Order: sequence, then C-alpha cells, then structure tokens
Amino acid sequence: MSYHDPVLAALSEGGPIARALPGFVARQTQQALALAVADTIEAAQTLIAEAGTGTGKTFAYLVPALLSGARVLIATGSRNLQDQLFGKDLPQVLRSLGLQVPIAILKGRSNYVCHYHLERNLNTGRVGSREEAAALRRIGMYAKITQVGDRAGLSTVAEDSGAWYLATSTRENCLGQDCPDYSRCFVFKARQAAQQADVVVVNHHLFCADLALRDEGVSELLPTTQAIIFDEAHQLPEVATQFFGAALALRQVLDFGRDTVRAGQAEAKDSADWLALWSNCEQVIREVRLHAGQPARLDGPALAAKPTLLQALVDLRSMIGVLGSQLERAQDRGRELARCALRATELGQNLDDWLAALQQAQGADNIVWAEVGQSSLTLHTTPLSVALMLQRHREETRRAWIFLSATLAVGPSLDLFAGQVGCEDARKEIFASPFDYPSQGLLYVPAGMPVPQSAEFAQALFDAAWPLIQANAGRCFVLCTTLRMVQKFAQLLRDQLEIGSADAAHTELADLQVLVQGEASKPSLMQQFRESAAPVLIGSASFWEGVDVAGQQLSLVIIDKLPFAPPDDPVLAARMKDLKARGGDPFRELQLPQAAMALKQGAGRLIRSERDRGLLMVGDARLADKPYGRSLLRSLPPFQRTRDAQVALQWCLDQGRPITTLPTSDVSS
Repeated sequence: MSYHDPVLAALSEGGPIARALPGFVARQTQQALALAVADTIEAAQTLIAEAGTGTGKTFAYLVPALLSGARVLIATGSRNLQDQLFGKDLPQVLRSLGLQVPIAILKGRSNYVCHYHLERNLNTGRVGSREEAAALRRIGMYAKITQVGDRAGLSTVAEDSGAWYLATSTRENCLGQDCPDYSRCFVFKARQAAQQADVVVVNHHLFCADLALRDEGVSELLPTTQAIIFDEAHQLPEVATQFFGAALALRQVLDFGRDTVRAGQAEAKDSADWLALWSNCEQVIREVRLHAGQPARLDGPALAAKPTLLQALVDLRSMIGVLGSQLERAQDRGRELARCALRATELGQNLDDWLAALQQAQGADNIVWAEVGQSSLTLHTTPLSVALMLQRHREETRRAWIFLSATLAVGPSLDLFAGQVGCEDARKEIFASPFDYPSQGLLYVPAGMPVPQSAEFAQALFDAAWPLIQANAGRCFVLCTTLRMVQKFAQLLRDQLEIGSADAAHTELADLQVLVQGEASKPSLMQQFRESAAPVLIGSASFWEGVDVAGQQLSLVIIDKLPFAPPDDPVLAARMKDLKARGGDPFRELQLPQAAMALKQGAGRLIRSERDRGLLMVGDARLADKPYGRSLLRSLPPFQRTRDAQVALQWCLDQGRPITTLPTSDVSS
C-alpha cells in the first residue's frame, strides 16, 4: 500500500516538520523527490536522482525512509555529513514526526579510540614528539569519560595528529576477540548498537571497505537491510575504485616492523635479535624510497624504466619473508607475535600480487601503478571499472538502492553516473534547484587570459581577481586545481597586502584575512572564515565540496581553471586507452563529463539559499572560447554571464543592494 499521503503531509506547509522547525519552507521539488524515494523503497528498486542545491534533499529521503518502517542503511560521502545526520537531522525528523526509531552511527575502526593500543603506548612512551605525548595524554583522559570513543568528540587534538595513530587500531593490528579489552571495545560497542538499530548511518569508505574486505561490520547489517541510501553519491565511484582495488604503502611495512620488534622483545626476547632483523628491513625500505625518485605517479612503462626500484621491492619481499619465518617460529609465545606473523604473510602476498600483476603488463581488468610522495610510496592495483562489482552486489539481494547528490548530471543526463555504478536500468530523475540563479548569480570569465599552462597564468589570474576581492571585502573562496596554485595565489595575495599596508590610502585592506589550506585544519579554517570580517580562503580539492557558507559571508567564488584530471594520472590514462580501443571518444565521454561534474561542485559553493547573491569567476578562457565550453556551461547553474571586468566589478560593489538584471556581454550560449 502506497504511503504517499503521510509523506506529503509531513513535508507540507503547516505539516509536522514545518510546525517543529521554524523557517522550514515547503517545496514542491522536495515533495516530488520524497515520493520518488518512497516508491523506490516500496518497490525495492533503484533510483538515481540529482537534487539541486536548496531542494531539501536530506529531509526528502529521511521522511520516506523513516515512515516506510524499513531497515535502512544511509551512506554519506563524508564523516562531517555522517555526524550531522546522526546528531542533528535524524533526531529532528524523528521528533517532528513523533517517531521512536532506534538509530546508530558506525564508522571505520580508525575513528574509535582503542583502549589496548592507547594504554600500551602511554606506558611505553612511544611518541614522536613532546606535542604528540601531550596529545596522547589528552586522548587517554578522553577515553576514561567518553561513552562512544569517537575521535570526533575530542576537538582539542588535531585531526591529523600522530597521536591518533597511537591511540587507535587498524585492521592489521587489531587483536579482535583475543584482545584483553574486547569487552569494553568502542568498535565492538558501535557494531552492537548498529545491529540493534533500524536506521544506521555509515560513510562510503566504510561501506566499500566492507564489501571488499568483509571486515568492518557493515556486512553483518546488509542481510536485513531493505534500503540503502547513498547521499553525496557522486563520490561513490571514486571511493569504490579505491577499495575494490588494492594498495600497499611503505608505511604499512614500517608499522609492521616496529610492531614486530616490540612484540618480539616483549613476548620472545630470547628467540631472535629482533632489532637486527628490523634494522636490515629498514635499510631495504630506505633503498626502495630512494630508487622511487621524485614525487610522481608511475604507470607500468614508467615503473619498468626503474629496474633498481623493482629490484629493491624484490629485496623488500625477501626481508618480509625472513621476518615472517622468524615470527612463525615464535608465534606460540604470544598473541601479538601471532598477529604479526599473520601480517607478514598478508604483506608478502600483497607485494607478490603487485609484482606479478606488473610483470603481466597490466591485466585487462586492472591498472598497476605507484604513487611516490615526498617521503612515501604506495603500490596500487586499481580496477578499470567498478560497475560490474557494484552491479553484482546490488543484484545479490532484493532491496532498494537510492543514489542522491546535488551533482550527478552532465548537462541533462544521468547516464554517465549510472554507467559508473552499474545501474543503467535505474529510474533516473533530476529535481531542479528552487533558486533564482539568473538574478542571484553572475558568471564572469575574464577576457584576454593566457592559457592555464603558461608561466604568466598565475599572475594574470590574480590581476583579474584582485579588484573583485577588494570590492567584495574578501568574503571569497579561491578554489584551485593544484596545491601549487594554492601556494602561488596565496603568496601573490600576501605580497599585494604587504604593498597595500604601506599605503595610507589602502588601510581598509588590513581587514582582509588570508586563510590557506594546509596552514590549519579544515574545520579551523572554516570557523575562521565564518567569523572573520573579510576572509579570503584559498584551497584545492577538499574545499570544492562539502562546505556550506550561506549568506553574504561567501559571495565571491574564484576558480582558477577548468578541473580536468591531471594528465599524469595512470588510472585515467588507462581508462581513456580502454575507451578508445572500444571505439569511444575519451575526451567527450570521460574527461569532459568528469570536469563538468567537478566544476559544478565548485560553483555550488556560491549560492546556498534563496537570499544569497554572488559572483563566480572562472579564470580559464576555454570555458567561453572553446566549443566544448558549451557542454561545461550546461552543467552550471543558469547564472547571468559576462566577460566584462567592469560589469563584474560593479556586481561586487552592488552586493547587498536590490538585485537587478545587469547588461552582460556574451559567454558562450
């Protein structure tokens, strides 16, 4: 029996949600999306839906999910949204509807404090610095008072602090039921709560890791789940690609070796010279990193051109084998030694598999490559496509699969995303944003810009952006496609402010606050942005999505260039080669659609409510000058468009004044 009526009633003007939440606005597109979700859950089918910014997507799926009575798994693209759903949105909707439904949140084990590893590292003093030691002690105090052990509950320790690694477990070093602290394990408790809940909130990483590894707790939930809802679903293909492939990082080998030394000296000190064994292995690891060379992404041919690196990896495999043999002989002496022995076998097998795949000159279904960082090396085996894998999992059990995001369509079509997740047979719907984009926003593509690859581009970008930043009193995101441009633009801006500070006529520039990715944590930067009088935040990929600043505080977004994937990406190169071999057009069918979706994400930072007004500047003239620019423009909100610097400047000067239609010059129509 359809439950359209209670869904519509809940989201209607004067309905229970409107009565409970001041400021709630009933929207026809929200109601239409909610009915589509309800029908999909009821029929146990598949829905792919793009819900434009302002649709009210979250309530549109929560209301039918909760009213359905089904057991539902909700997977988000980020931990931030996961926390917001569980801590705010779900409780709000439940209270509004007068429902009592058990809910739970489940994250990967690295998000929970591990009593065993925390106490062991506190007692042994295994820390890298005085700051880490202080952070570890704070985590220790937190562990004594928290009920859930979620690291998100301790804001006084930085998200990227090394202390978290010492206070949490990994799949490799978790002792499981053999752990002396198993009865009070936060991971175990979280999984128990999830088992007993009717609505469980996870994230894409955990969901995909579990499908690939069957080890994180989600697989225990799936047999009784009647609906899976993917919010921020545009991230799913990339996350699935990571987890359905394989990756082996030198960091994993280092951690294994250090754990082996500690376990050996604690549980079987007399059975081997553990320090000497590990010293030999460390030397080989240093040689591996040395021969890997400068930071880069190396495909099969590039790796084949580095015989010394490949030989060093073979030597590393031998050293892991030596350590593994010693561990096998001593594994009955203690549970940590036994665990290390298993890790040696797994690491050795993973390295064998990668070397074998590389020798086979790139299997038809996998891409073999390596990523070299400043002090790291990760060996990857990546599937050419995850569509068949996701399709297989979808077809295993009859249930609803619902994919939702503000950015899934390329132009008017959802076919690209449907193909990426193996759901060509899904119901596909686009629900337009209720915002009046032509009057709320202006797209500005500066005329006469040099090509992005030129040495003059960064300066030209800054020169075009600087008058707008001044006129808008900051309140600006500068979204860059590379970290190098982040640093370059930040330096140009700071140099300009230094010049201005010496000029008495420009004292107003003193209010501009420059916030740069990498100089503080993302939450800290966003808090500073919201609280500053005239902030300018300069960032790359992590700020193109998942950040929401409504109102005039963010009324200028500058994108440096079209977000085409880097040409040195081995995965993209392999997929392009495969598509071309099948008679396709890699640029039109792969590169251009991916750039369109990324550009839409960046542009989506600008207008977040009916009252917002702002300017989007894209410094890449290809958007206006190239024929393919029309395809990209069709994926952007229907802003007014101009190439006239004076029109753009006047728009910023007029921020906050009544909205009028401006005389604009042409950007490809």
